[in-house]
Amino acid sequence: MKLKTLVPDLWEMTFPLTLLGVDLQRNVTILRLSSGKLLIHSTAPFTDHDISVIRELGEPAWIADVLLRHDTFAREGTAAFPGLPYLVPDGFEAEGVSFQPLIPPPAEWAGEIEVLAVEGVPSFGEIVMFHKASRTLVVGDLLFNFSDKSDLFTKALLAIGSVHGKYDPGITRPFAHAIEDRGALAASLGKILEWDFDRIIVGHGDPIHSGGKELLRETFRSAGVVEL
Repeated sequence: MKLKTLVPDLWEMTFPLTLLGVDLQRNVTILRLSSGKLLIHSTAPFTDHDISVIRELGEPAWIADVLLRHDTFAREGTAAFPGLPYLVPDGFEAEGVSFQPLIPPPAEWAGEIEVLAVEGVPSFGEIVMFHKASRTLVVGDLLFNFSDKSDLFTKALLAIGSVHGKYDPGITRPFAHAIEDRGALAASLGKILEWDFDRIIVGHGDPIHSGGKELLRETFRSAGVVEL
């Protein structure tokens, strides 16, 4: 997959992830710490070329999946970078791989990457990250964002699968239906909104390059799933 530089020390690679004929994309975010070590955010079917490209950016030190449901490429992704700590949410399950809890985060991340468990949606178990240097929020399924460049068939399925048919950005119906504690989710979102971020990288779809904080707030407000 082609590597896209978003800002210094922050890259994205996008891999196909097809559901019902629609490519929902698996986005992999690569964050470089001041030490030169790399965090590979999300597993994917990395090719030898992908691995080489990533290694040229720095020293791969951690690989992470931030959702209980993001186990699709766990075995392939970890096999591509053997020996790296594989960091996941509590309750994560994947056969044939060993993993460690993502919370608490590695001590080396202090002052550079913050993490927060999104409460209130236990079947997702999502953990979001804030990369301070680039003012970037990195999420899994909390939010998704597909541009108007999508074809009509893709737009139709995205509309069906999203709250109020909104997907640029939007919230998926499965996420909304999985909310068990709206107060806990609202509290988590409040903590996220305290971070000084402007950009959002989503697990599926296109990055939000600016104005991300207000878009996140407004997306959840307009969806009506929580009060902020």
